[in-house]
Amino acid sequence: MKKIVSTAKAPAAIGPYAQAVRIDNLVITSGQLPIDPATGAFPEGIQAQTRQSLTNVKAILEEAGLTMNSVLKTTVFLSDMNNFAAMNEVYATFFTEGSFPARSAVEVARLPKDALVEIEVIAAV
Repeated sequence: MKKIVSTAKAPAAIGPYAQAVRIDNLVITSGQLPIDPATGAFPEGIQAQTRQSLTNVKAILEEAGLTMNSVLKTTVFLSDMNNFAAMNEVYATFFTEGSFPARSAVEVARLPKDALVEIEVIAAV
């Protein structure tokens, strides 16, 4: 049975989608832009935006009773692949070495609100 996961500690959905959905033993998040839920603004730069996107993911997972160690797979969307190394530095701080999730990282033509990064995850309960 599908259950919607929602928290005020991450940006509210701005369209016909949920922050995350739990079905059976999986939690699947929507892509998280680097929006600070308190201000509605983006921080400056790829590292700060990566940190905010992953902080949003973490808040959603915590609402579902999970941690970042529950993440099986991430997809990272970058507006510029030249930002990969800087994104990766911050990304690595959110996961425990030895239990890193699988990951895809792709450059896209444009992200909503001209964000530099958007991240989605699949986690196991």
